[in-house]
Amino acid sequence: MTPAGPRKRPMSRIMRRARGISLGATLVAVAACQPFSQGAQPVAPQARPDSLQTDTAKPSERSALLSRYYARLERQSLAKGLLRTDGGGRDTPYTDTMLLRNFEQIAFYDEYRRGAGLTSSDGRAGALRRWDVPVRIGVEFGDAVGPEMRQQDRATLARYTTRLADLTGHSIRMVDYNPNFLILVLGEDDRGDALSRVRRFVPGIDSRALNLFRRMPRAIHCFVFAFSGDDNDSAYRRAVAVVRAEHPDLLRRSCYHEEIAQGLGLPNDSPEARPSVFNDDDEFALLTAHDEKLLQMLYDPRLRPGMTPEQARPILRRIAAGLVGGSG
Repeated sequence: MTPAGPRKRPMSRIMRRARGISLGATLVAVAACQPFSQGAQPVAPQARPDSLQTDTAKPSERSALLSRYYARLERQSLAKGLLRTDGGGRDTPYTDTMLLRNFEQIAFYDEYRRGAGLTSSDGRAGALRRWDVPVRIGVEFGDAVGPEMRQQDRATLARYTTRLADLTGHSIRMVDYNPNFLILVLGEDDRGDALSRVRRFVPGIDSRALNLFRRMPRAIHCFVFAFSGDDNDSAYRRAVAVVRAEHPDLLRRSCYHEEIAQGLGLPNDSPEARPSVFNDDDEFALLTAHDEKLLQMLYDPRLRPGMTPEQARPILRRIAAGLVGGSG
């Protein structure tokens, strides 16, 4: 297969969370990767519990340094009142008009141009994108991830997956075998195994996409690729996310919440979205009540993948009014 053109063949999208010392911005980009072909199914994982390997290895000094860095970053952010977990409240009011505006910005726009790596987008709206097949979420851990973190994170993901399925009405579940939405929880020492695993999961993946798995700068906390099908450029069929194992608990949970939601079809951020994880200010760490409504809108059966903002807006206006109560 050859790399897809902007509007001709299915594309993959990459969404990454890139944060500096103050956590910085969530960046959304489009990668010029191979389209996922239904005719060439990725190799299913071998029978194993939840690890890229079988033994838990001692982390390297670089991994240990990163763990200390991210722990300090989380403490500093909490001290500033960031990374809220309350989902929003009286201090974060919004109307149905604001919800509609935020949905259009987050669902229809990309921060980076399709098929041009990390080149800034031209600011044009795209089409509505979401999954049109059941989402099977699987998680695999790097060698240095101990059994306590594995058990804790699997429970976190199971609860979150159930929440997403209830919100969207779409089939979303955790699986132990043959996922189509793969989450890799990796330390700095797991790059080699990760590259091999991703190549098996998405045969023919573009080398530029693999570079993010190979070299992940400290500022990048986590990212997700979502791949559409050959028969529908706007229907996702496969996704792979990477979350750093060096993160402390809250930053790791934050990555799970945002990357999975982005991989379901909410790829962009907006500085006007509040309360929301889809905002570069990092005020909120976990999916909010506002974000739940965005997912309900995205998977409303009155919409369909491929709709333009103009086509979807009359429907979205009614949905938003119903969710917020038509508050103007």
